[in-house]
Amino acid sequence: MNQTLLLSSAAPAAASPADVIAQCCLAARRASHHLKRLDDAAKARALCAAAAALREDAETILAANARDVAAGEARGLSGAMLDRLRLDAGRLEAIAASVEAVAALPDPVGEEVDRRTAPAGMVLRRVRVPIGVIGIIYESRPNVTVDAAALCVRSGNAVILRGGSEAQHSNRALHASLARGLATAGMDPDAVQLVPTQDREAVGAMLAASGGIDLIIPRGGKSLVARVQADARVPVLAHLDGICHSFVHAAADPAMAEAIVVNAKLRRTGICGAMETLLIDRDYPQAQQLIAALADAGCELRGDDMALELEPRAVSANADDWDTEYLDAIATVGFVDGLDGALEHIARHSSGHTDVIITADTAAAARFQTEVDSAIVMVNASSQFADGGEFGLGAEIGIATGRLHARGPVALEGLTTYKWLVDGEGQIRA
Repeated sequence: MNQTLLLSSAAPAAASPADVIAQCCLAARRASHHLKRLDDAAKARALCAAAAALREDAETILAANARDVAAGEARGLSGAMLDRLRLDAGRLEAIAASVEAVAALPDPVGEEVDRRTAPAGMVLRRVRVPIGVIGIIYESRPNVTVDAAALCVRSGNAVILRGGSEAQHSNRALHASLARGLATAGMDPDAVQLVPTQDREAVGAMLAASGGIDLIIPRGGKSLVARVQADARVPVLAHLDGICHSFVHAAADPAMAEAIVVNAKLRRTGICGAMETLLIDRDYPQAQQLIAALADAGCELRGDDMALELEPRAVSANADDWDTEYLDAIATVGFVDGLDGALEHIARHSSGHTDVIITADTAAAARFQTEVDSAIVMVNASSQFADGGEFGLGAEIGIATGRLHARGPVALEGLTTYKWLVDGEGQIRA
C-alpha cells in the first residue's frame, strides 16, 4: 500500500496533533479548490473508481477489521458496539455499492434555488455551492469513513476524517483504498484525508480549527457529541442521541402496531433510529399482547406501574430510563392518557430525532405530525426507516436534530450552502 496515499499530506508522525491538523487543513483547502474545477461527470467517475478499489482490496480491509473486532472483544465492547464495528463480505459490498449509488445521484452543486429580478433590473440567482472543508469525528462505525467521503466528494467538499481508536485498522484500510481509487481517476487524494493519529488532542485541534475547517459533524456517543458541541469554535451539525418514541394510539390496528413496534426496537438495536420508548394509549385494547410480543422477541422491558401489571417479565423503570438511548434490546414502556399524554411525554423526553404514531385516526395522526417537534415524525411506519438511504437521499452523513442549516437525514443537499449570483447591465445605485 502506498504510504503517501494513506497519510496524504499530513505532517510527519513526530509532529504535534495541532501541527498534524493544521497540515491536514491546508491540504484539504487546496483540494477543495481542485474540486470546484471538476464537473459532475468527473466527480462521479472518481467515486466509481473508489468503489472499485474497495472491492479490489476487500481481503485487506476485512483482515484489518478482524483485528479491530478482536481487540474490541478483548476490551469488552458491548454487543451493539461490536455490531457497529464488524464488517463482512456482504457489508463491505453494500458499502461499495453505496458509493456507486452516491455517484449516481444528481449533483447539487450549481443547482439554482431561485431566480428573481431586482427593482434596478439585475438578475439575482441563488445557487448551491460546497461548504468547503468538512471535519467529521466519529466512533466505532467504519462505514462512516466511506459514506462521509463519498457524500463530501459528490457535493464538492474536502473532508478530514477522525475515526475512533476501536476502528483504527479498518478506517486506515478503507481510507487507503478510497484514496487510491480517487487518485486513479485524477482527483486530488487530499480531498479525503484520515487524521493519521489517534491522539485525543487531535480532536481538540479540529474543534479549534476555525478558518481551516468550515463545518464539524460528530457521529458517536453522547459524550463525544456533547464535547464537540461545547468546545467547537467551528459550526457543528449534530444530534446528541436518538431517544425515539413509538406511540400506539387507541385507534391503532393491533397487527400493524405489533409488527411496527417489534421492528422499530429489534431489527437493529444499535442504530440511532431504533425505538427506545414505547408509549401506549390507556384506551388501546390489546396492550398486554403488544407488550408480550416485545418480551417474547427477546426485549428487556422497563415499565411503569401499568406495564408491570400486564407483563410479569418487565422491571420497574426509573427516572433516568425515559431519557436513555439504550442501543440494545431494552425498551421503556409507559401508558399515557391519549394523544395529549403522548405529546406531553414526547415533548419532555424526546431527543428530537424520530417519533412515531401508530393509528387509523387521520386527525390524530395529523395533529401528532404538527405538534411533535422532531426532525422526523412518522405515521404508521417503523422508526428504523429514519435513514438517508431509505429516504432516497443515498448514503447519509447523519441525522441532524438541530433547527439550523439542515435537519433530519443529512445527505448531499445538507452538505451545501448557497451564494447569490448577480448579473447586471451597468446599473449603479443612486
